[in-house]
Amino acid sequence: MHNLSLTQIIENIKSKKTTPKEVFDFFLDRINKYDPEIKSFNFINTSWLQEDINSPLAWVPISIKDNYAEIWIPTTWASNILRDFKPPYDATVIKKLKDAWMSSIWKVNMDEFAMWSTTTTSAIQITKNPWWENRIPGGSSWWSAASVSAWLVPASLWSDTWWSIRQPASMCNIVWFKPSYWRNSRYWIIPMWSSLDCPWTLTKTVRDAWLLYEIMNWFDEKEDTSIDGKDIIDQKIWERQDLKWLKIWLPKEYFEEWIDEWVKKTILEAVEKLKELWAEVKEISLPMTKYAIATYYILMPAEVSTNLARIDWLRYWNASNKPYSTMDEFYINNRTDWFWEEAQKRIILWSYVLSAWFYDAYYKKASQVRTLIIKDFKKAFSEVDVIVWPVSPNVAWEIDEKIDDPLKLYLWDAYTVPASLAWLPAISVPAWFSVSSDNKKELLPVWLQIMAPHMEDQKVLEVANVFEKHTNYYKKQPSKFL
Repeated sequence: MHNLSLTQIIENIKSKKTTPKEVFDFFLDRINKYDPEIKSFNFINTSWLQEDINSPLAWVPISIKDNYAEIWIPTTWASNILRDFKPPYDATVIKKLKDAWMSSIWKVNMDEFAMWSTTTTSAIQITKNPWWENRIPGGSSWWSAASVSAWLVPASLWSDTWWSIRQPASMCNIVWFKPSYWRNSRYWIIPMWSSLDCPWTLTKTVRDAWLLYEIMNWFDEKEDTSIDGKDIIDQKIWERQDLKWLKIWLPKEYFEEWIDEWVKKTILEAVEKLKELWAEVKEISLPMTKYAIATYYILMPAEVSTNLARIDWLRYWNASNKPYSTMDEFYINNRTDWFWEEAQKRIILWSYVLSAWFYDAYYKKASQVRTLIIKDFKKAFSEVDVIVWPVSPNVAWEIDEKIDDPLKLYLWDAYTVPASLAWLPAISVPAWFSVSSDNKKELLPVWLQIMAPHMEDQKVLEVANVFEKHTNYYKKQPSKFL
């Protein structure tokens, strides 16, 4: 099954070339064989039930990021404080996938509370990149990415806030698709930054991403940010062979600073491929993007501090064993014992920017800049159809390489934060491989990011599918896991 996408596996089941049980056992065997090396899974489901093979997902196994609630299944947010938490509900998107007869093979790891990007802040285990195990798999959803890249599952459910999934996908050579904010319900997905969190999946192909999007997107009356109606993708887009209709914008700001020369070379070669497919490429400026990182690191703390306030043991596990005489001591003990240093640091920062003394100076001003960033994109899309740039300025670095340099890690987000702040749909496709800039010169994946105007999700799927047809870079897999 190594060369088969999720869509192809489902077709084989429905044509009776294989059975759901054979598919489940195949992936369970691979998890048992390779996950001790990759360390993607926190919990594994070994049980299997026969269901209708004519259903949309035909009981094919999918892994779930450890912040999606599944009824009575451990959902820990990769933290110590929630290590015994078993939710009483399914997240809405989990229920939709189960209704389509997905087989959940259970939970993949993440950074504690989805914070940081070095695979070192999970309270459970450190995950490795299937391409080079000495390197990070990228972003707080990297465990989902690693599980698909090593072909432990054909697809994985993740959530994206600013780069949580885009960078892991690019560093592990798989497809991610982030729909417009409001398309998918966030109900019972443990939140980090509520006004940006977006549930979606990691897959091998663009077509697989569409299949899961068709199932998941829908109005949810339980979710305040859900919009009416369902986004139906025109099936004719899969027949398109060229990009003659397309005007592409290449923002010059993303090729001037931070970017590694080898990554830049690979991305520009991908742009030449788009030109061969008859796309018209223009260079336009996004002047407000230089403020995106600063804006993000002010707005994000405010919402996360609110979301983490509920993790206090009064409502969720675990409590400190230290004695206390006041409620203040009770909270201090619980949070210092059970929150890792990164979570504590960010809570302090977030409380600071929301304080009465600094609200106007920081939070209010950042909200105004976010509006200017959205206007920047609207102006750009009045001239072009889609925007393309790299997912990351670098290929995957070594696990401990930048852990002591927070500034470099923050700047690493510069290529993904702007689209998230503007709620844009985006997708990435493999742009080939590039050597690392360190002295090891290891060959690692590089991906091209494609963005469209808000609520025009079909456009990014269409462009990505044409590019994928004419390259097939996604078929390359880590040799160790073939």
